[in-house]
Parts: sequence; structure tokens; C-alpha cells
Amino acid sequence: MNTKQWGPGWYVSLSRSEQRTVKACVGGWALDAMDVQLYSFIIPALMALWHLSTTEASFLQSVVLAMSSLGGLLAGWLADRIGRVRTMQITIAWFAVFSFLSGLAQNYQQLLVCRSLMGLGFGGEWAAGAVLLGETIRAQHRGKALGSMQAGYAVGWAMALFFNWLIFAYLTLPQDIGWRLMFFVGITPAILVFFLRRFIEEPAVYQRSQAQIAAGEKRASVLEIFRPPLLRITVLGGLLGAGAQGGWQAVMVLMPKYLMSERHLSVSGSSGSILVMIIGSFCGYMAGAYLSDIVGRRNTFLIFAIGSFITVLVYTVAPFPEGARLLIGAPLGFFSSGVFSAQGAFLTEQFPTRVRGVGQGFTYNLGRVLGAFTPVVVAHLSETVLPLGTAIGVVAGAAYALMAFAAFMLPETRGKILEP
Repeated sequence: MNTKQWGPGWYVSLSRSEQRTVKACVGGWALDAMDVQLYSFIIPALMALWHLSTTEASFLQSVVLAMSSLGGLLAGWLADRIGRVRTMQITIAWFAVFSFLSGLAQNYQQLLVCRSLMGLGFGGEWAAGAVLLGETIRAQHRGKALGSMQAGYAVGWAMALFFNWLIFAYLTLPQDIGWRLMFFVGITPAILVFFLRRFIEEPAVYQRSQAQIAAGEKRASVLEIFRPPLLRITVLGGLLGAGAQGGWQAVMVLMPKYLMSERHLSVSGSSGSILVMIIGSFCGYMAGAYLSDIVGRRNTFLIFAIGSFITVLVYTVAPFPEGARLLIGAPLGFFSSGVFSAQGAFLTEQFPTRVRGVGQGFTYNLGRVLGAFTPVVVAHLSETVLPLGTAIGVVAGAAYALMAFAAFMLPETRGKILEP
């Protein structure tokens, strides 16, 4: 077996600097994910304490995702000017602080403001981290590296699940205290800023690009991604992200509520079901990471889009005993998360270095803002015409179909060498 193709040999073959960058980007995305996923476990408490409707609670999460598109654009612009590493430091500190401040909110409006501002950092961190890693790692391993970074999301999700179990199930803290403590945990990512400052270097291709600018080459305008020929890539990249993000958000944001309200599971029971999905998600991220370097980016999207569509419908619509449903949660997590593994490398390879930060950051997070309102659509459908489980399945299926279409409208880029 070629361990560099299927095993961990690719990581061992990296330089020390490359390995540090992988660790930093995986860790940053994991902590970012933890901060965002904490809210999905807080939803039941807030709905009970503040008498929120499902639509109002879902809107809070949708605003985070919508603001992340602006954060991705701003962070991408900064990353193209002041550097990938410095921008990543700023965004991590930003989302950590506003996650903490969310725990101090006294009403819905204050929490809406804090979560909106937190969304800027959430979108910005991915933009800076993905372009940093994409430019640092050599072409033959770029898909595996960016896919491993995406796998950090499952780790962060598991951390959020752990704190939910610890605070609400194990310590059995009152809801009015527990939800605030959950948000306070969100300050911990700020520790990573010091690691980034000391150990991580700017990618060589970015340094060469900056040297050319210093020598007199004109700096690219942020508007270049909205003009031909890059406009087509920007639009299709956004639609690709909208399908992936919309499907994932439709499934995962309201899944705790679905398990507790329609499947009548307790906090500990729903935690078990979600843990199975998290394990499946991690495996899906890693499988997608390897597949993107073996069968190509577009084929990877197609494989996971089909698998996601089938498993979402089976999980939310088909009648199964809880034991079987628990097992089906693993492939649900596997396919719905694995769709993201090829996305970072794919977008890195679509844009030239001069606008890679802003192009990659904007398109990925445009997908977020377009997909951000699927939880609201699901919630509205569930409150008017469909059961919650059926609404999740219908909306997610449409989103994954959009993702597959957009992917095959863009060129395959596996193995592409990045130029300044």
C-alpha cells in the first residue's frame, strides 16, 4: 500500500514548517467550529427561557452564517494585503471575544448583535486559514491537507457536544446559568493566537507575489473577482458553497431539536445520536480529503452529494426504531460533512495568488450566506405544512443537487501548481 496516498505518510513527508501550518489551521478551524456549534445545543434552553419560536432561534444562527460572508470578504482582502498569518490571528481573537460576550447578553436583541459580530470572525478565520494552508502545502497533498483542516470541524463539534453534556447532563446546571457558561467557553480559541505569532510563516508563493508588488507590479483590486473571467468562478463557487452549506445547515442546526421534540430523546439520548453523527462526520471529512487527491475535486463532490441526498432522506423520513436510527446517523454525518473536504483545495486552485484570499474567502462565505437561511426555511415549513424531519429532508436534498451542478460547471484542478 502507498502510505503517501492512503495513509499518514503524506503528513510525515512534509517539512517541519508545513506540519506546523497543518496543525495551526486544523486547530483554528476546530476551535472556530466549537464556538459556532455551541449555539445549536443552547437553542432548547433559549427557546424555553426567552419564549422564542423555532424561526427566531434559527434566525440567530442564520445571522452568524450571513455575517460570515462579509467576514470572509474582509478577511480575504486583509490576507491579500497584510498576510495570511496576521489575518488569521485577528479573526481568531475576534470570534473568541464575541462568543464570550454572547454569554453576557440580557435579551434577544443583544444576543443578535453579539452573534452577528462573532460571525465576522467565523467567516474570516476560514478564509485566512484555508488560503494559508492551500498555499503552503505542495500540490499532490493539498486536497488531503485542506480536507484534514475541514475534519477539524468534527473535532470542534465534539468539543461543543462534550461541554453540552458536562454542563446540562452531568453537572445539571440550571438552564439560565448553563447557556451562559456554554458561551463563556468560547473564549478559549484566543490561546491559539500566540502559537500563530511565534511558529507559523507566510507561504512562499504569497511572499513572491508581495515581492513583485514591491518591485512595481500593480496591486490587484478586490473588484477583480466580480469581473470576467473570474466572475464566473465567483458565482459558481458561491453556488457550490450554497449547496454544501445549505444542506449541512438544514440537517445539523435543528437536529438536536428534531431528536428531542419528534423523537422524544433526552439530552443524554440526543447527545448519543449526535456523537454517532460526529464520528461519521470526521470519517467523511478524511475520506473526502483523500478522494479529492485521488479521483479529483469534482468527482468527490458528486459522490458525497448523492450519498448525502440518500442518507438525509432515510434518516429524517423513513420509519426506523431508535437503534437503527442511531446507526444511520454515522453515514448521515459521513456524507453531509465529507462534501466540504474538496472545497478548500478546489477554491484555492481556481483563483490567482493576487486575489486568492478575497476570492476564496468571498466565494466560500457567499455559500454560507446563501445557505444560511435554510434552517429558517426548514423551521417555517415545519411550523406550517410539514413535520420537522420531512422539512429537513426536502430542503437538504435540493441543496445537494445545487452543489453537484455547480461543481461540474467549474474546471477540474487536481494537481495544479500555484503561481505568484
